[in-house]
Amino acid sequence: MSEHENHERSTVSVIGLGQMGTRLAQAFLAAGYVTTVWNRTAAKADALVAQGAVRATTVEEAVAASPLVVVCVPDYKTVEYLLDPVAERLRGRALANLTSGTPEEAVRIADWAAGHGADYLDGAAMSGTRLVGRPEGLFVFSGSPEAFTTHRTVLASLGNSVHLGADPALSPLYDTALFGLAWGALAGFYHAVALVGAADVDPAAFAAVATGHMPFVTSLMADHARQIEDGRFPDDDGTVEVHAAAMEHLLHTSRARGIGTDVPELIGNLLDRAAATGNGSRGIASVIETITKGERNA
Repeated sequence: MSEHENHERSTVSVIGLGQMGTRLAQAFLAAGYVTTVWNRTAAKADALVAQGAVRATTVEEAVAASPLVVVCVPDYKTVEYLLDPVAERLRGRALANLTSGTPEEAVRIADWAAGHGADYLDGAAMSGTRLVGRPEGLFVFSGSPEAFTTHRTVLASLGNSVHLGADPALSPLYDTALFGLAWGALAGFYHAVALVGAADVDPAAFAAVATGHMPFVTSLMADHARQIEDGRFPDDDGTVEVHAAAMEHLLHTSRARGIGTDVPELIGNLLDRAAATGNGSRGIASVIETITKGERNA
């Protein structure tokens, strides 16, 4: 089979069949795309082949098979280790790297790919493996706008695929930022569950109320983003001092119930620093200035 024929027979190749890579390949297959797969441990491809995937016996074969090559391996060093020996095969193709890493690594790999004539997209799966292939699963990509436009429909089979911009560093930056956002929200949730649990409230009962409250919280994000852009912080949603007083109530209640106070102490310290630097009477979103400046001392 010639390289041209091999190129035409497959829509997308997936290199790396760990938990995430396998789910990516399954999503492409479910959407009806001819999908070539490769993994160092060949047996990991067996189940996908049974589902209709095409097995590649080498990395080179996987790269040559498709105009879109998706790689999902443990780290960027592994990406380079696997692809560098077959780099010339990437010419004219799009490389979508869904490996977790840093912005600096993304820029380095993008430059490497460009040097070999490939369009590069750096990507991140923001909803774990649970939502891969479903519309609500968020995937962020950055890098070549041309590659994203060309392969938009294929990438959309993974979920809500969003292109953030031409800078390849944006994807890992968003990945890290959104991970921090999720953990901030989950930390607050875990503390809240422990607090109401001290009064024998069932976690599921609390979660039902909490999830109903979250649309209000997300609306605050949108409103406060506009305040941050404008540099003006009205007190419609309470001042820093008002929130600091509420956090003291949370601390007192938590201590009285005998549960840990790590989460409210963290937020309370941030509010105290914000107030100490002149933001006490400004709207709560003004704490962004304390964070941006990295101020640690009152």
